Amino acid sequence: MNRDYVASFLISPDSTVVEAMQKIDSNARGILFIIDKQWKLLGVATDGDIRRWLIKTGNLQEEISHLMNRNPKSVYRREVASAQDVMKRYSITALPVLNSKGIVIDILFDQEEKVEVKEGNHFLEKVPVVIMAGGKGTRLYPYTKILPKPLIPIGDIPIMERIIDKFRDFGVTDFYATVNYRKNMIKSYFTDAASDYEIKYVEENQPLGTAGSLRLIENDFIEPFVVTNCDILIHADYEDIYRYHKESGNELTIVSALKNIVVPYGVIHSSENGAVQSMEEKPKLSYFVNTGMYILNPELKKEIPEDTFYHMTDLTDKLLKENRKVGMYPVSEDSFLDMGEFEEMHRMEKKLDLKSE
Repeated sequence: MNRDYVASFLISPDSTVVEAMQKIDSNARGILFIIDKQWKLLGVATDGDIRRWLIKTGNLQEEISHLMNRNPKSVYRREVASAQDVMKRYSITALPVLNSKGIVIDILFDQEEKVEVKEGNHFLEKVPVVIMAGGKGTRLYPYTKILPKPLIPIGDIPIMERIIDKFRDFGVTDFYATVNYRKNMIKSYFTDAASDYEIKYVEENQPLGTAGSLRLIENDFIEPFVVTNCDILIHADYEDIYRYHKESGNELTIVSALKNIVVPYGVIHSSENGAVQSMEEKPKLSYFVNTGMYILNPELKKEIPEDTFYHMTDLTDKLLKENRKVGMYPVSEDSFLDMGEFEEMHRMEKKLDLKSE
């Protein structure tokens, strides 16, 4: 047993949801086993458990013990030979191995677990996906002086093609791209690249923001549709996101990602008359941020004003003021990759295990 490896899947019951999300990001297996100080097994929590908790409560600071499954499956050391059968029987992908005292000594994983997307997945086949690709990408200048942002390569594949490939894994074939800056370069590239999918181009004559160009789409959508920025990648189950939107009754769902920000200074908490109450040394703040990926009900397209610069935040504010249902689907910090700035672009390359230029 590699004790450090096993420890990467273990967490104490008083750890917060934020800490659990960070550890799941680190082990990249989507699961944690909750243990006491002697490493005795207490429970299990998956990334799905955490996501459901956050959708229900939004509480990042709750202890993981409040949402863990208190009846985790496990095998004793003498039963290791049956571990794969146990995982198959209960449709689980990980199983802790215990000694005679109930202490975790190893973690076994389903040998058949390969990829998160099943081959032949066509659940989203009829779902339109709109890629907002009309911006100039000024934060990536001087790259965007030569190339439009959607064609900037991450590794040797343009970011927009990577986005399309991710949706293709879930069966999507119906793509729209709103274009403006260097639109002919984008069209030319995908004329040669596209094979088993179709891209319909929506041309902006003037910048219309992150939502305004949706009104230019002539087709009337029947089912909820996806809108995504052209400079992000979301590593998540797109089928689950889409199901959540439909089952929750949201009119608009925003895919959100955890963001942890460390304040690089000691923070002072004060009261009246300048009295210092406490100090924190470089506190870490945790928020959910907008990733730039959305699911919209089809009727919302007609609520966007014509020929008007209009952001998705404007649409969100409108719905909230009218007491209409807007929801969020949370993903972890490492599940959200953004190439809007150079530092983030290199982080994306590193996360995808690509060589930076």
